[in-house]
Amino acid sequence: MNRAYGIAFVLLLAVGGGLLWWRHQRSAGEVVATPAPTIAPAGPAPAAPPPPAAPAIRHPLPGGPAGGLPSLDGSDSYFDNALVNLLGRKKVREFLHLDGIARRFVATLNNLATDDASASLWPVKSTEGRFETEARAGEMTIASHNGERYVPFVRFAEGIDAQKAVALYLRVYPLLQQAYEDLGYPGKYLNDRVVEVIDTLLATPTPAEPIAVKRFAADGGTSEGRLEGGLYVYADPALEASPAGQKILLRMGHDNAAPLIAKLREIRALIAARPPAGQ
Repeated sequence: MNRAYGIAFVLLLAVGGGLLWWRHQRSAGEVVATPAPTIAPAGPAPAAPPPPAAPAIRHPLPGGPAGGLPSLDGSDSYFDNALVNLLGRKKVREFLHLDGIARRFVATLNNLATDDASASLWPVKSTEGRFETEARAGEMTIASHNGERYVPFVRFAEGIDAQKAVALYLRVYPLLQQAYEDLGYPGKYLNDRVVEVIDTLLATPTPAEPIAVKRFAADGGTSEGRLEGGLYVYADPALEASPAGQKILLRMGHDNAAPLIAKLREIRALIAARPPAGQ
């Protein structure tokens, strides 16, 4: 399992939500043999159907002047200064990769609700130490002390002022929206994706701990033995099929995930037009 935790920057900029997949279905009528029809005089061609309506924005943000923002490709120093003002220089240097940070953030955010959040794109530095396992009741599980690696970050995330972070998010939103469209989603609204990703993370299951894992072998199989390092997968196929962001929270453990989930709920309330489904 990857050692980095991409959910961090979702909290740093007070965001995390939903790519809209618009599926257009067509039904083909049956072809029935019939006698040739009587040819009628040609009439005017039927009017072309109106173009489909553009997808509605589900979670609009308040508009505002975008003046004073740099170009997207020249925005690293702008983000650096803004994040230092929000979080402090020491924490920014400790937790973040600032090169291309707007594009890194958008790509990572988009991938948290999929099955692949490539660590090479994450704007957040990896945790200290490495993922560890232990043998329990004849199976390999996540080690009970594995979550200790994440405690410094969790404390850091808990201390983020959500109101100020969202204010920063609104200020730089035009740059993030451009990065999202450049990623391959022209005309799609980033904040809708943000809210959908948050909802995905809020739906993370809470299985009993410790969680069983398997070490992914080079030949494509899995190993039950206690081996440190390498790539691990969840033994439960349902957990292994979870989106990347949920797997990150599962790996961190309930005690670490709970305050991050609480922070995400706080953030969602500030940027979403309505509560999650079922609430």
